[in-house]
Amino acid sequence: MKRNDDFQERRAHLADLTDEQLEARFWELANKLVDPLLEMGYEYTSPAVERSVLLRMGFSSLEAKAIVEGCIKHDIISHGAGHVVYRLSKTENMPLRDAGVALSEGKLWEKAESLFNGGN
Repeated sequence: MKRNDDFQERRAHLADLTDEQLEARFWELANKLVDPLLEMGYEYTSPAVERSVLLRMGFSSLEAKAIVEGCIKHDIISHGAGHVVYRLSKTENMPLRDAGVALSEGKLWEKAESLFNGGN
């Protein structure tokens, strides 16, 4: 079975574009494909996803569980538990690990909450 070759017809709207214009068009279309995925990543999370992020940041499962529960309690989980730890470590000028451990021990939650609710 022979396939009809309609390549020239299908590319007609692209024929007059330069390489730079073709590359720009490619990235425009690629971004359109990825935008809904990024939106979902920003809008939807779960405690399991947040714990997974923290585990990959080097925290133990017990530490991750405590941090996620704290983020939920303080209503900042929508910012991402890893992001909360990161911002706190930068604001307090302390190592990432120390910031996360402090949160897992119930410390620095007021500071972390203030970072996302009109503080610094």
